[in-house]
Amino acid sequence: MNHLRSAVRVGLLPASIALALTPVIAGAQEAETGSEATTLDRIEVTGSRIRGADMETQQPIITIGREEIELQGKTSVADILQNLTSAGSPAISRASALSSGEAVGGYYIDLRNLGAQRTLILVNGKRLGATTSGYQDLSQIPTSAIDRIEILKDGASAIYGSDAIAGVVNVITRKRFDGAEAEARIGQYSEGDGEVQQYSFTIGSAGDRGGVTLSVQYDKEEPVLSTDRWFAKDGSAGPDYPGAGWSPITHRGSFCDPCVPTQDAVWWTLNDGGDPTNRADYHPITPAEYTNANQQMLVQTGIERKSVFANANYDISDKIFFNADVLYNHRSTDQLIAGYPYGSDRFGTPLSGDSVFNPTPGTDVQFRRRLWEVPRTTKSDLETYRFAGGFNGYFELAGKPWDWDVGALLNTNRVTKVGHGDANLFAAADALGPSFINADGIAQCGSAANPIGLDVCRPWNPLLPYGVDGQGSLADPALQALMFPYYTDTGETKTTSYTANLTGSLFELPAGEVGLAVGYEHRKESGRFVPDAFRQTGNSTGLAASTTEGEYDLDEFYAELNIPVLADMALAKELTFNVASRYSDYSNFGDTTNSKFGFTWRPVDDLLVRGTWAEGFRAPTIDDLYGGIGSSFEDYIDPCGVGARNSVNGNAACNAAGVPIGYVQLGQGLVPCTQYPCQTPDQFITGSNANLVPETSESQTVGLVWSPRWVEGLDISLDWYKYELENMIIEDSVDRILRDCYVLGNASRCEGIERAADGHITNMFFGLANLGSMETEGYDLGVKYRLPEFSFGQFVIDWQSTYVSRYDEEGQNRNGDSITVGRVGEPGFFRLRSNIGVDYSFGDFTVSYLARYYSGMKEGCIPNRPCTDPDRYANGEPDAVRRVGSNTFHDVQFSWKAPWNATIGIGASNVFDHRGPVMFSQPSSNFAYYGGFDIGRMMYVRYQQRF
Repeated sequence: MNHLRSAVRVGLLPASIALALTPVIAGAQEAETGSEATTLDRIEVTGSRIRGADMETQQPIITIGREEIELQGKTSVADILQNLTSAGSPAISRASALSSGEAVGGYYIDLRNLGAQRTLILVNGKRLGATTSGYQDLSQIPTSAIDRIEILKDGASAIYGSDAIAGVVNVITRKRFDGAEAEARIGQYSEGDGEVQQYSFTIGSAGDRGGVTLSVQYDKEEPVLSTDRWFAKDGSAGPDYPGAGWSPITHRGSFCDPCVPTQDAVWWTLNDGGDPTNRADYHPITPAEYTNANQQMLVQTGIERKSVFANANYDISDKIFFNADVLYNHRSTDQLIAGYPYGSDRFGTPLSGDSVFNPTPGTDVQFRRRLWEVPRTTKSDLETYRFAGGFNGYFELAGKPWDWDVGALLNTNRVTKVGHGDANLFAAADALGPSFINADGIAQCGSAANPIGLDVCRPWNPLLPYGVDGQGSLADPALQALMFPYYTDTGETKTTSYTANLTGSLFELPAGEVGLAVGYEHRKESGRFVPDAFRQTGNSTGLAASTTEGEYDLDEFYAELNIPVLADMALAKELTFNVASRYSDYSNFGDTTNSKFGFTWRPVDDLLVRGTWAEGFRAPTIDDLYGGIGSSFEDYIDPCGVGARNSVNGNAACNAAGVPIGYVQLGQGLVPCTQYPCQTPDQFITGSNANLVPETSESQTVGLVWSPRWVEGLDISLDWYKYELENMIIEDSVDRILRDCYVLGNASRCEGIERAADGHITNMFFGLANLGSMETEGYDLGVKYRLPEFSFGQFVIDWQSTYVSRYDEEGQNRNGDSITVGRVGEPGFFRLRSNIGVDYSFGDFTVSYLARYYSGMKEGCIPNRPCTDPDRYANGEPDAVRRVGSNTFHDVQFSWKAPWNATIGIGASNVFDHRGPVMFSQPSSNFAYYGGFDIGRMMYVRYQQRF
């Protein structure tokens, strides 16, 4: 559809945008002097560098105007975009409480489920700064500064370079705003938590030759505790399975006697009211005494933002103009997860036989203790400094107008992460070592003959349950101060680019002018992320990590042609071809060329047919190439375990690895797994790969746009899309390595796997590799209808749908045969997403309603959980599936334009408090619930005052 025409009709494209564009300004000035005016239709749209009247029709573009942003009642750009039907599962959602690293705390958008790093984010046509891993944080952009958002749902590497594989999001800010505007929005969930506050102020002054616009915004969203949500408070398996998934590493503390063999060990915990030094006062721990870690988790992290955005533009002459943007943003995010599940055997720190707290004096005790008194917290602060400025203008050559611009971008992100709650293993070993009762009756480290000062060491009794007073309690602030330091990670990324562009008309054909755009860009990316020095040593209970640091630069040249072939002919009111190509030369891996071809065919005035074919690429990021070593506690299925699906226990490869016959995979606390995938009790190591090459892609779209003349205000579009990605940079997963080693018998894949005598995997390395490939295709349907204005008001209907017909990843089955793994229907990979919005206005009153539909989901079955298709097979292997139904969430807002130039609104997201289904696989979340669904009814009020 003609998005520009529709936007103008509904008032979503303010005139200030047009005035900010070079040709428009020039045309207006020439009109004042009596010369021939330049037409007002030479605009540049996202996805093309050529300015022309119909460029916006050639590709599938969605425009979200300022009025629509206000009616959605969202506080961030990412929240607005997440409502797009083409948006995939949220990357690092606020429900992913256990996520760690540089990018945690940001807001990202993932178009087509191709990954957030494969959607390019622009601000006024220039790149948004990224983390070392390529994530572009949309929370940096204050919504008060936004004029509109253009979303190109097509590959555009030929126009913009790396990362524009799935599409491009271009956030366009307000310019030449004249006046002042203040707005406040306050809301909270109907449960009485998650309070949201947003305050903004925008002021501007515009004159004949320029203008200045300033937007200041403050946002704060309070966290939500998992104990306050029905799907999380009872544990990781949801409300129907209370106690399932609770940790055997309990806040009560326990020790094993006997401890060998590990899987048959008996763990003893203190009786209520018992003496912790009396062996007789202990009993075998029961599952009822396990710990529900969710009691110390956030189901939604808290976030606070302070943003300042300014734009200044000035007409230096009738043909030369200046424009500059400046952004400062400070984002602070809080995370909370349960105290660390400490196991002395993991760190070689038993409770000494000479400890005054040992219930078996003279014999070291292996124990387990959840460090419940000191939950793990992380405060992530990100500061963004951004300047984008340049000159643009126009001139005439051979009677043809040409537009030019030169510009520079400087974007710096500085991140600081302060963590607390991970124990210093040196301090823990000292606190668990020999101790005695001194003359003052106080437990002291060392011995009476050789005491250690209390300012250096405090004895710890890990067998004293949480909430029980006594010496050696972890609740002692002095002991906490010695055992739990604060860890500070720091990082900085910089993006510097210089650009030059030229666009105009080469010559005129019978069907119209041949448009040309050429340009050059030099860009440099540098970054580092430095984990706390002590954390890097691996001598804490936290995940070990090392420094990421590197840089690269590139030079790029592009050219784009728009060629009108036919016009005003039978069955060819318009036929236009668009071709573009971009050459990129990187300092680290070499060069690449990517091209794009598009066509526009209008057989009759009311019908438009369009299509594109595009090559795309994503260059390896600094973290991909130069990232340090990291560690994690992975969830996986050991094929050598008898409890696993498709077990190969007893085959040659498992026997060679020393895995006992009948071995059951061991999970946290070295307890046999009862559900799969099962989390390892040991840290696995992952890292970067300096030999990575760029990812490559091909995308295709074909679409129809119908705007019938006899139904004014109606636009219908239908687009088919297809993406194919090769050489995808993915983490070489634990499951893939284990399958290759033990199922397929590839001995080279077994080299990094280490196992203990009992058979469980104690260590393995899995790094990055160009191993991924996938293919997806589907359809986008859009129906917009602005009904005629009636005496009782006016209705505007906007119905957008995305249907995913396939999303396939390549893999292998147990026989080593290539297979296609279809993911459509998995959480986040919905077969159908559909939004229907209805706006009704009557005088000064407006009602906005939005229904968000998600089709049903499926997940793999695990033991002791309901399974709808237990006998299902795929690719010759058992593939039992659990299916759940569709979900619809409803949003509504009522607003009134007051006589004193104000707007008052009241609204609710998920107004009917709809609850999604329990999902045991915890998709995009660390809870039994899909992380992209609403977690309650959010009610809010907003007040906007214009001056």
